[in-house]
Amino acid sequence: MNYIKWLGLGACVALFVTCFANWTYHDDIHKFFTGFYSEKNAYGKPGIFLCFFAVMSAALILLQKIWAKRLHLFLAALFVGYAIKTFTLYASCYNAYCPQKQFGIYLMLVSTIIILLAAVIPKMELKANNQSI
Repeated sequence: MNYIKWLGLGACVALFVTCFANWTYHDDIHKFFTGFYSEKNAYGKPGIFLCFFAVMSAALILLQKIWAKRLHLFLAALFVGYAIKTFTLYASCYNAYCPQKQFGIYLMLVSTIIILLAAVIPKMELKANNQSI
């Protein structure tokens, strides 16, 4: 049984759901920030990009072509870098105040790392090409 494929698909679903969860709580303004909301759109909306990545990654995991596996590996590495940047942006201190990190931001980071692992270790059978030169 191919468990890494199902683990990767589960991480895609978790990443999609995580974008709607609370990432940080800012006690100075008494608001939660998510992937789609930040005060006055100060951090942008990384949830749109991460949801698009989750859907695209799920499609590439299900597609049994070698080019899809290679493209998924390249894109997953880029998106882990984007997730680290987003984590740093949301969790960093400003004006001598540090926001409280919620469970959603950790789950966002872990799910992108699991998607990268699913891209690094794909289960795919390659057919031998018996051509004479």
